[in-house]
Amino acid sequence: MQFAGMNYLAILIAAIVAFVIGAIYYGALSKPWMKAARLDPNGPKPAMAPLMITTFVLELILAFVTAGVIGHLGTGQVTLTNGVISGLFIWAGIILTTMTINNRYQGFGWDLTLIDGLHWLLVMVGIGATIGLFGV
Repeated sequence: MQFAGMNYLAILIAAIVAFVIGAIYYGALSKPWMKAARLDPNGPKPAMAPLMITTFVLELILAFVTAGVIGHLGTGQVTLTNGVISGLFIWAGIILTTMTINNRYQGFGWDLTLIDGLHWLLVMVGIGATIGLFGV
C-alpha cells in the first residue's frame, strides 16, 4: 500500500490516532476548553456528524502532508525518532505559531492557546510516531 514512498495504511492509521487523541483529550478538557473558547454550554450545538467528518478528513490531510515531510528525509530515514522529531518541528514551526497568532488577533486568552496547543502537540507526535513506526 505504497505509492511514491507514501505508505497509505500508515497515513490512515495516523489520522485515526490523531482523531482518537482529540476525542480523549477534549473529552477530558471539555469544560475548561469551552470556557477558554467562550462557548456557552447551554447555547446552540453544531451538528456533530459533519463536524466529526470534517475533522477526520483534515487530520487525514495532516497525516498525508506529515508523511510527505518525513519521507523527504531520504531513503531509510522514516523511523520512529525522525517521525517524532518531524512532528515536533511541524507543530512548533507551523501549527503553534499560526494558532497563537490567530488566537491573539481573535482576542482569546492564553488558556485557549495552551489547551489547543497541547492537543496539537500530542496529535503531531502521534502522527509522526505512527508514520515513523511504519517506515517505508
